[in-house]
Amino acid sequence: MIIDSHGHFTTAPPALGKWREKQIRAFEESGARVSPDQLHITDDEIRGAIENGQLKLQLERGTDLTVFSPGAGKMAHHYGDERTSLDWSRVSNDLISRVCGLFPERFVGVCQLPQSPGDALAASIQNSAAELERCVEELGFIGCLLNPDPSDGYYQAPPLTDRVYYPLYEKMVELDVPAMVHVAMSRNPAMQGTCAHYLAGDTAAFMQLCESDLFKDFPTLKLILPHGGGAVPYHWGRYRGMMQDRGRPPLEESVLGNVYFDTCVYHKRGLELLLDIIPARNVLFASEMIGAVRSVDPETGRRFDDTKYTLDAIDMTDADRQAVYGGNALRVFSRLDGVLKARATAAAHAKEHQK
Repeated sequence: MIIDSHGHFTTAPPALGKWREKQIRAFEESGARVSPDQLHITDDEIRGAIENGQLKLQLERGTDLTVFSPGAGKMAHHYGDERTSLDWSRVSNDLISRVCGLFPERFVGVCQLPQSPGDALAASIQNSAAELERCVEELGFIGCLLNPDPSDGYYQAPPLTDRVYYPLYEKMVELDVPAMVHVAMSRNPAMQGTCAHYLAGDTAAFMQLCESDLFKDFPTLKLILPHGGGAVPYHWGRYRGMMQDRGRPPLEESVLGNVYFDTCVYHKRGLELLLDIIPARNVLFASEMIGAVRSVDPETGRRFDDTKYTLDAIDMTDADRQAVYGGNALRVFSRLDGVLKARATAAAHAKEHQK
C-alpha cells in the first residue's frame, strides 16, 4: 500500500470559506458568534471536490491512501479568540470526517487543533487536547496538525518544548497518535507563506527539539516535520556540530527516535539528499498534492508535487522503498491499521446485508 502521509482538503466546497469569512467578520465587528449549523455542504459537493481533485490524482499517480487534514494555511489561528478557533476546528474536522466516510478506502483523517496565540495559548492547548480526543475516539482520526506559530508569521509563541504544550502531548501519548508540525498562514509581509514561513517553521521546530529534553519526558511522543524538514537535511552537519559543542547526545539518539520527515520536496536532488542524510525508517512518503505548488515542472513534464514520480527514479533498496512508501506510515500512525481493518469489516458486513 502506498500511503501519502500529507494531504489537505484544499479543494473544499466554497461554502466552507464563506462560513469562515462570516465567522471572522461577525467576531471582529461585534464579538458575535456564527453557529456551525449555518454551514451547509451536501455530500454531492464533497464528492465533486474530491473526485475532480485529490482522488483523480491518486488514480493517476498510483497511490492508495491519503492521510487527510483541513487546509493548513486556512487554520489561521490568530483570528478571534479560543471559541473562534474551537468552532472553526470542529467545523473543519467534521468536514474531513465526511470525506473519509464517503471515500473510506482512500482517505483517513488528521485533525486541526483549536490553538490560539498570546494569553489564550494555555486554554487553547486544553481545548486542543479535548478536540484531539473527540476526533480520534469519535471520528476515527489518526493524528493532528500542530502549529508551532499560532501568531501566524510572527513567531511569538514559546517553543514547542515548553510545558504549556504538555497537556496536548500527554493526550497524544495516551491516544498513541503523532502530530505533524505544520504552520498555517503568514500575516507577516516579510515571511511569504509557503516558501518562507512553512520551511522556516519546520527548521525552527527541529532546533527547538534538539535543544530540549522533551523526549525524556515523553519517550513515545511522535512528531512529523513536513516539507523534508525545511533546511534540516541540508545543514545536518551544523546541527550535529552544535549539539556536540553543547555536550548533548548525538541526533540519532536524542531526536531521531521520535521525529520523522516527509517527502514533500519538489525536486530530485533535494529528495536524494533527504534520503541520504535521514535514515529511511524516519522518512514518510508524502506529496501535499493540490497544495503549495500546483504547476507542471518544465524539466520533467510532471507536476512539481508528483513526488511518487520523483521517488520512483531514485535508487533505494526494496526494503527502504517499502518502508518509505507505506511501512513507516503504518508504524508512525499506529492507529491506521486498526482503522483500515475496521472499515473493511464494516464494508463487508454492509455488502453481506445487501444480499
